[in-house]
Amino acid sequence: MKKNKKRLILCSYALLSVLYGSRLLALESDAEQPIVIDSDTAIYDDATELSTYTGNVISVQGSIRVNSDKLVVHFKDGEAEQLVFTGKPAKFKQTPSEGGDDITGEALTGEFYPKRNLLVLINNATVWQGNGAYSSNYIEYDIKTSLVKAGEKSSDSKRVHVIIKPKEKK
Repeated sequence: MKKNKKRLILCSYALLSVLYGSRLLALESDAEQPIVIDSDTAIYDDATELSTYTGNVISVQGSIRVNSDKLVVHFKDGEAEQLVFTGKPAKFKQTPSEGGDDITGEALTGEFYPKRNLLVLINNATVWQGNGAYSSNYIEYDIKTSLVKAGEKSSDSKRVHVIIKPKEKK
């Protein structure tokens, strides 16, 4: 019962933070912001420490936003350890710096590791920023440093496709 009360307090705090916090507050400190999740349904299993959200799932942490069909949150000692989201496709967006180009992406499956600031996109993954795009079946995105790594070293058959468009003339 104490865990549920603690979670209710944390969820209330997260909701208030979103309602009253600045949208650009989290740019460098996304990892320090609460994760807020909205969905059609939610199930929490205290025994397995799993939370499952389905139906038009929207999860936000600072400037990071993920839209998916399903989200499963794996907890460890009461903290979100891993978030696995799926969709047709699932999509994400982050503002890495104030005034900078947003980074957007999509994949059929994604794994987010909040403590490591790591987002992994799997199956039909694409990441866009500015005039460039990366496509692969496996892309790692370091949210803190905006570093994108695409492809798998273990397989020559899984190639990376990169597009660099010329800057638009103004």
